Amino acid sequence: MITCRGELASPARLVGVAARLAVQVFLVVCLWRGLYVGTATVAGVDRDRAVTYAVLAVLAARIREVDRFAARDEVIQHVTSGTIVYWFLRPMAARRYYALRAFGDRLYGFVWVFTGYLVVSALGLVVPPPSAASAVACAVSLVCGQLTFHYIVLLTDLMCFWALRNESAILVLGFAQNLLAGVYVPLWLFPHWFTAVAGVLPFQATLNAPLALYIGRTPPQEALSVVAGQLAWALVLAVLTRLLWARAAGRIVVQGG
Repeated sequence: MITCRGELASPARLVGVAARLAVQVFLVVCLWRGLYVGTATVAGVDRDRAVTYAVLAVLAARIREVDRFAARDEVIQHVTSGTIVYWFLRPMAARRYYALRAFGDRLYGFVWVFTGYLVVSALGLVVPPPSAASAVACAVSLVCGQLTFHYIVLLTDLMCFWALRNESAILVLGFAQNLLAGVYVPLWLFPHWFTAVAGVLPFQATLNAPLALYIGRTPPQEALSVVAGQLAWALVLAVLTRLLWARAAGRIVVQGG
């Protein structure tokens, strides 16, 4: 929670984050309302639900945007400076430390999302879920989606132990995550072949799945299969990252000596 406390201790940074979120929400509301002028529904989704999806996608993306780089606490920074060695010398396992650190980041991100949701709801920019079952299903799916996303990010960070640098991988991950999770454009607007490809990848499980449940595009009766798919991805990625953690200690290289 050190990075989170650092952000809370910097009012200018908090104002900057809030301002950026406000601008993003304003732009997506204008965009999607404009796209629906003269059109009642697109792919079975009306204007209000489309705007709701877009606004919630902007807010949900904040869950994973805690700035650890400014605090020099990114894995790549520790690998470059050599301080990553202390992760493996502590009584707590490096894998557990990383998980607890990520949990704090996600918890802090959820505070932003919940606060933002209250604001946009009060302004009438989003509509409530069609039923209590949809709301519960969305909440469960959102948590499971973040678990899947945690392991995707962890895989990217673990690349540092083999490649030393992962900036390009982070850029690719960010673009793929936003595109295939439906942040830029809802997946139902893409061609069938694209949605089929996205459906077999873990990215859509992180964001598109819970938001589709929220707006009712995915009925709550299908929530069990959606959550099962998210947990299956999380399990596969958890096993893979556990194996990589076991090999990471032997791959520590301090650049420059």
